[in-house]
Amino acid sequence: MKVKIIKCLQDNYSYVIIDENNQSACVVDPSESGPIIDFIDYNKIDLKYILNTHHHYDHIGGNLELKKKYNCDVIGFKDDKNRIPGIDVLVENNQIWRKDSFEAKIYHTPGHTSGHISFHFFKEKKIFTGDTLFSLGCGRVFEGTNEQMFNSLKVFKKLPKDTLIYCGHEYTLKNSEFCIFNDPDNLKLKEKVLKIKNNLKVNLPTIPSVLDDELECNIFLKAEDIETFSKLRDLKDNF
Repeated sequence: MKVKIIKCLQDNYSYVIIDENNQSACVVDPSESGPIIDFIDYNKIDLKYILNTHHHYDHIGGNLELKKKYNCDVIGFKDDKNRIPGIDVLVENNQIWRKDSFEAKIYHTPGHTSGHISFHFFKEKKIFTGDTLFSLGCGRVFEGTNEQMFNSLKVFKKLPKDTLIYCGHEYTLKNSEFCIFNDPDNLKLKEKVLKIKNNLKVNLPTIPSVLDDELECNIFLKAEDIETFSKLRDLKDNF
């Protein structure tokens, strides 16, 4: 399974997941259709599924045009059936979504939104976390609570440490500034920041990140209790 990172809007990432045996594909969170269509058509890929982590426009903006052009199915959380345009398949927490050669476990990871989910392609050790977990950060708490977000992050902490994390935005450098401010003696974090800056200098994504790095460097994953997490989340909102 190959993952192609597609830059969209200002700082969004969509992901085309390709079965190289037959050139069929899913797309995760197509915030706009244009860049996805350009990639799909140029590479003669059969786009079959749209996987939405949540209902915010910058994650579903391309749904309807892609569905109309390629006749693909839209997969999203059951409780967001009225908020995700074009939705066909309703999934729920801990379900295994399996279609063709694609197989992912669904985790309900609320906090950013009430219906946020993550798609874990467990055989390939890749997880698509939308706006719940970022590299060196986590999403703002809009519809949920700090406790929900804290518990959602605990889901990721239990995954194999070599899991690759594909998140919804290129926020890593900005997130690193907050982590360094609150964890100034973390040598592993300082090394990661250098890699981040080198990637961005040559216009390369800082994604995917590796869970093992996040566990050592992401200040939100290092929070051991809800009180610490809530304080950090409040500080980040005003950083």
